Amino acid sequence: MKPLLEQLLREKTRITDGAWGTQIQNLGLEAGACPDAWNLENPDAIEKVAASYVAAGSRIILTNTFGASRIMLERYGLSEKAAAINRAGAEISLKAASDKAFVFGSIGPSGKLFFTGEVSEQELFGAFKEQAMGLAEGGVHGIVIETISELDEAKIALRAARKTGLPVVVSMVYDSGQEFDRTMMGTTPEEAANNLKNEGADVIGANCGMGIEFIMTVHEALAGGDPIFLSGSNQTPDCRRLSMGRSCTLSLPLSSQHTR
Repeated sequence: MKPLLEQLLREKTRITDGAWGTQIQNLGLEAGACPDAWNLENPDAIEKVAASYVAAGSRIILTNTFGASRIMLERYGLSEKAAAINRAGAEISLKAASDKAFVFGSIGPSGKLFFTGEVSEQELFGAFKEQAMGLAEGGVHGIVIETISELDEAKIALRAARKTGLPVVVSMVYDSGQEFDRTMMGTTPEEAANNLKNEGADVIGANCGMGIEFIMTVHEALAGGDPIFLSGSNQTPDCRRLSMGRSCTLSLPLSSQHTR
């Protein structure tokens, strides 16, 4: 296990941040606009969001880069600014964190389906590597690949993020099946865990989904003495956290619900 994770897990639960999208909207981001672009256009507002979570007690905060791959940014005509947006996002969160919190860079899905051929492996790997390297250059302590529904995309993103040498968390969305314990593509937590561990993920987890009742069932399937990352859906007021093993309890809400 990487030294940073050993340090983080000396306490069994570490609370991280909450919603970024709604907080940025509350500060004036217009509907349909690119939130990630504010890292360059309105960095003071982004720092305000990050600092509010540190002040509320978060010991790990993320970056405003969830949709900052060149593939996602293309829809805004900003693909050529991907590296700069990610670097700036990392620097802003680090400034807000000071010495009070660690910063993990957020990487979200590409928005395209790999299994249909909508995007190639080479395109995905290149976009995720560029994003991860930008975050690393900005100084993040680790990477969180989150809200992924397609296992192959998660594995490609993981391989790209590992090029940074930083700890990498991979978190998938389980929102399908009778018990909401499958990804949209039918992947079980056990299948995801085995694949992602074999690919070198330092931490695995689940986020969003259909609420705490179901996400805790997914947690039980994922856990096996390894670090687990959990984040509730935007209908639930729990907080992201890292925990060890199976003895997890829900953390109390900080200042908002999750919406990514």
